[in-house]
Amino acid sequence: MDYFERIQNAIEFIEKNLREKLTITDISSQSYFSAFHFQRLFQAITGFSVQQYIRNRRLSEAASLLATTTQNILEIAINFQYGSQEAFTRAFVQYFGVTPAKYRKGANSIPFQTKINFLDYKLEGELPMQRPEILHLSKKRITGYEYKTSLQDEQYYAEIPGFYLDFGQQQYYERISHKVAPNMAYGISTNFQEDGRFSFIVGEEVEIFEEQLEKGFTHLEIPAGKYAEFTLNGTAEGIQNTRRFIYGVWLPNSNYERDTGPDFEITDVIQSIYPHEMKMKIYIPIKE
Repeated sequence: MDYFERIQNAIEFIEKNLREKLTITDISSQSYFSAFHFQRLFQAITGFSVQQYIRNRRLSEAASLLATTTQNILEIAINFQYGSQEAFTRAFVQYFGVTPAKYRKGANSIPFQTKINFLDYKLEGELPMQRPEILHLSKKRITGYEYKTSLQDEQYYAEIPGFYLDFGQQQYYERISHKVAPNMAYGISTNFQEDGRFSFIVGEEVEIFEEQLEKGFTHLEIPAGKYAEFTLNGTAEGIQNTRRFIYGVWLPNSNYERDTGPDFEITDVIQSIYPHEMKMKIYIPIKE
């Protein structure tokens, strides 16, 4: 069973339980992905979050009931996991631009969210990007500064460039000892939480770990193993789009399964000029 079929299993579970309380753990278990990885894949492939999809499907089904039944608005709201008619009305207006009562009276044309079919996202033929190099890496010790971000609303895409900027402006790199390759900045995604929160560590590879760390700094070992290496030379915006491509297109359409370790990137600080000319490599752990 491929990525798309596995995610579609989760969609079927959502559809059967639109009127029940849904947790991301229960949903992701239907796809046999971790909660975090499932959310990242879903958002990268579709462009919107799992939570947005569920909300929009519930509101669309509720709108259908408003137009085709005489069921009262409060009952419909409760059926679709809204705690009150007021909360339901706010969400309905935000999505459709009209109140439930006005929609019922006029049955205006509104943009329903239909059930999604992930098999439609599957590509045939060659992928529109150069293939990554598949290689084995030895274990790496990283000392860096820890930043917090989230998958929600693609918050991390907006925040990660600022993390690198802050790391440089605060001269955190000067507080790292025993460097292996100065001026090669690592960015590492780790500490994944089920609600989409995770840590992004900006740092450098070191020979040994210092026993004591300043506040905000952390040690991390990148495990040895098999990785897909993507080489990038371009703008910061282009790199962001490549990150989307890796998870939204390449990984689900490849024959590789992502491994459990962190993904990371290495930026050649000396050769890069932000944001117009970036030289970077992105590494995705994949199973043997």
